[in-house]
Amino acid sequence: MTLLAAKVSGQALRLATHEELAQQTAAFFNRGLEGALNTQLAYRSDLNQLRQWLQRRELADLPLTPATLAAYLSDEATRHKWATLSRRLAAIRKWHRLHQHPDPALDQTVQTVLEGIKRTLGTEPGQALAFDIEEFKAKIRSIPLTPAGLRERALLLVGFVGAFRRSELVALNIESVQFTREGAVVTYQGSKTNQYGKTEQKALFFSPDPDTCPVRALQDYTMVLDRATGPLFVRFRKGNHITGDRLSDKQVARTTKTYLGQEYSAHSLRASFVTIAKLNGADDSQIMQQTKHRTRTMIDRYTRVQQVVRHNAAMKLGL
Repeated sequence: MTLLAAKVSGQALRLATHEELAQQTAAFFNRGLEGALNTQLAYRSDLNQLRQWLQRRELADLPLTPATLAAYLSDEATRHKWATLSRRLAAIRKWHRLHQHPDPALDQTVQTVLEGIKRTLGTEPGQALAFDIEEFKAKIRSIPLTPAGLRERALLLVGFVGAFRRSELVALNIESVQFTREGAVVTYQGSKTNQYGKTEQKALFFSPDPDTCPVRALQDYTMVLDRATGPLFVRFRKGNHITGDRLSDKQVARTTKTYLGQEYSAHSLRASFVTIAKLNGADDSQIMQQTKHRTRTMIDRYTRVQQVVRHNAAMKLGL
């Protein structure tokens, strides 16, 4: 237990020595720099990729010189979009800060290379394709009512109606779901925009069509699980044998492509929620209540393409 934790728990405290206080301050400093768990995992993967790049070219390991960073970014720009490049640069800069090395990205040469990459690639992030609601409902009805099929129905319907990110979806537990007269309330922690573990909730409601109702799908699936606690979305072995192993977020992506089409990604569930809700008259505050977005910027980004097509004066020219 840290000195701070002991104080919070009400235990009597002795005065910390200068060495202990320095160690704890350093630990909090590093924890603050590390960021959320998902960010740490992404950065770790990016740094591993960087080290492989350095090894293949027989270059020195971290820390990087500005010249090496500029060469790395230039090479990566031939294969990746700006969003990937930007995240990898953030991982590199954070590593240097954590290890108290000068930030090579501040070098003027690196800044000039970055400007050239942005002008060449552009910085607009790729958009997850949004599906049509009738198309989605037809695909859901086609999923067989086997134990594994019940899981896939619940996964896709809850992911869509709850506007969940795939990491949030696979992190849900059975005890996180409370069924009510109106539907269900799903409680979870640690979303991308909630990095301090604050408890958040999303509501699911009964739908008139039982075949595409997220609440009924979740009820049917939890009956198959036949337990009250543990991971909600789990792996099945051959013969529909239920395990206690939590699904990976990659499985959400595979399930989406298998049943909805290869053109869609796991993020299409969330993007489609925003797009369809917006086009059906939901206001931004209602949408943000479910998506947990902190600003309207992402709402506008998700709906821009559909708004251009469906709400456009060019349709009213009388041609």
